[in-house]
Amino acid sequence: MPVPISSLLPADSPRLNGESPEHVELLVAARDLPPILVHRGSMRVVDGMHRLRAAELRGDTTVPVTFFDGDAEDAFLLSVDVNVRHGLPLSRADREAAASRILVVRRHWSDRAVAAAAGLSPTTVSAIRRRRFPSAGREGFRVGRDGRVRPLDASAGRRRAGEVIARMPEASLRVIAREAGISLGTARDVRERVRAGQEPVLETRPGTARGETTERAVAPERYAGDVSREGVDWNTVRDHLSRDPAVRYAENGRAFVRWVDGHLVDPVEWGELIDAVPPHWRDSVAALARSCAGAWLRFARELERGGPR
Repeated sequence: MPVPISSLLPADSPRLNGESPEHVELLVAARDLPPILVHRGSMRVVDGMHRLRAAELRGDTTVPVTFFDGDAEDAFLLSVDVNVRHGLPLSRADREAAASRILVVRRHWSDRAVAAAAGLSPTTVSAIRRRRFPSAGREGFRVGRDGRVRPLDASAGRRRAGEVIARMPEASLRVIAREAGISLGTARDVRERVRAGQEPVLETRPGTARGETTERAVAPERYAGDVSREGVDWNTVRDHLSRDPAVRYAENGRAFVRWVDGHLVDPVEWGELIDAVPPHWRDSVAALARSCAGAWLRFARELERGGPR
C-alpha cells in the first residue's frame, strides 16, 4: 500500500556508512521496484532506504510499503537478514557490527545462528563473542539455528545418560537421549564409551572451558591429504554466490548452487539419522558415505588446482 514519504523514519540500518549515493542514482531511473519494508509500530524503514532516497529524488510524495509487525529488536534482525540476502551487499565491517549487536539482543543464540543471520562464518562470530563478552564461556546454554536449546557444558547430560544406561542397559538411543536431555549423537557416544569401560564424560585439556573436549576425543576421521577449512558455512557461501553476477546470471552457476543444496548434509541431521540405518546395512552405507566423501575431496582438489587440465 502507498504511504506518504513524510510519514517514514530512517532505517535502523546495519550499514555503518549509510546509503550509497551511487546506488541511489542507479535506482532513480528504475521502475517497479519492490515495496519498502516498514516497521508498523514506529513507521521506521526496515529495508529499502536506497529505494526511499531514489523516490525522493524523483519527486515522489508516496511510496509502496509492506508492513512488518514485531518489536524493534526483531525489526533490526529482519533488516540484517534482508540486507545480507539481497540488494547492495553489506561490507564485512557492516556484518561484524551487526553480529555484535545481534549478540547483545540474542545473547544465547549459537555462533552458527548468529553467523547465518549476519552473513559471517561461525568462527568470526565466536571471536566477536569472546571480545564483547569475555565471560561467555560461563553461560549455560545456546539456542541453535534449529531452535533447539543445547548446554555449553555437556558433562551433566553425559553423566545422566550414563546413569540411564546403568539402570536400563538395553534402552534405545532415543530413550537414553530423552531421559538425559541430550542429542541422539551424544547418547550414542556415551553408550559406546560405557560399553568400552570408559567414563561417559569426555576428557578435557588443561585450560579448556567446561564442556570443551580435546581434539583427540571428538575429531572425525579425516582423509589423507585433507586440509580442514574451519568456519566454512554453506548458507553464508550460498548467499554470496547467489548475489555474484557471474553465478546469478549464468545457467550453470544457478544449477551449481541448486546441486550443492541437494548434496550437503548437516551434521545435526545425520547425527539423528544413523539409527534409521538397520545394523545389517551399516557397512554398505558407511562405504557409500566414504565414497561420497572421497568424491567431494577430489572435487575440492580440482577447485584448488583451478579445474580440470
